[in-house]
Amino acid sequence: MTPSPPPRAGTTVLGIETSCDETAASVVRRAPDGAPAILSNVVLSQVADHAAFGGVVPEIAARAHVEAIDGVVAAALRQAGTGWEELDAVAVTAGPGLIGGVLVGLMTARAIAAARRLPLLPLNHLEGHALTARLTDGARFPYLLLLVSGGHTQLVAVEGVGRYRRLGTTIDDALGEAFDKAAKLLGLGYPGGPAVERMAAAGDPARFRLPRPLKGAEGCDFSFSGLKTALRLQAEALAPLAETDVADLCAGFQAAVTEVLADRVRNAFARMPSGSGRPTALVAAGGVAANRTIRAGLEALCRAEGLPFVAPPMALCTDNAAMIAWAGAERIAAGLLPDPAITARARWPLDEA
Repeated sequence: MTPSPPPRAGTTVLGIETSCDETAASVVRRAPDGAPAILSNVVLSQVADHAAFGGVVPEIAARAHVEAIDGVVAAALRQAGTGWEELDAVAVTAGPGLIGGVLVGLMTARAIAAARRLPLLPLNHLEGHALTARLTDGARFPYLLLLVSGGHTQLVAVEGVGRYRRLGTTIDDALGEAFDKAAKLLGLGYPGGPAVERMAAAGDPARFRLPRPLKGAEGCDFSFSGLKTALRLQAEALAPLAETDVADLCAGFQAAVTEVLADRVRNAFARMPSGSGRPTALVAAGGVAANRTIRAGLEALCRAEGLPFVAPPMALCTDNAAMIAWAGAERIAAGLLPDPAITARARWPLDEA
């Protein structure tokens, strides 16, 4: 990383995000005192393009990004009422993600930065999630981050901009992936998380006692493959499934997940690095953090621990470019500009960002 000059009176950043199945662009402004303003946040979802396949098809996603990216960037600038001359930098997801999609966003941002003579900030997508709570709620360092999305399930000590310590991760499926597979198994379609949550609302979580993998174990890692297998075996034993069976299975699955997350987070609170200090909050981020039952379980845990629980608004839990633009503005303010030559990465651990 190279030091950057102090920001001007306020920093305005264009963010671009194309790591999976959303084409997104946003303009965010950070005031000199750190106050944020989302001037625009345009997200074009590809859910309809992938629904027939039960998951994201990388080649389809990349082509859709190519077709949409110019229009989405133009819409973000128009919505913000911002001209190119008012921008201070272009921030873009450089990974982790589907490499074809990441390349589309990165090459677009690189071209804009070169043509408009703006600094290019290639960023870790996970850093966007990690810092969103500062954009939406003014969260103070250090805090504990529970990142739960389609591709990632991690517990991270967030000590400052660019300072991340991973405490635990999944040893098999990411939680979002587990929700998608559960939904597909039960015939609920894609995306799985919202479908399971809708069915669970009418179900009895106590009817099926599904396993709680790693609950009570040492450490902060997660495992969801055994829970998914138990759900499949229970569904096969009941086949053909009635609607009440599906609702009860969804409720039981969701209850198991919520208990596991609370247990792992409790362990992470006790294992925050001594140099970090007591966490100021638990922050949940990523698409699965939009699940209301999971949020309620984590809120109850935080009340017991005497700590605030922070989760972004639902629209900022899933992939978006506002979080990327904000992460860029935070890095400028901290004097931590990333190397503009960073290339697209399919894998990129947050603690190496």
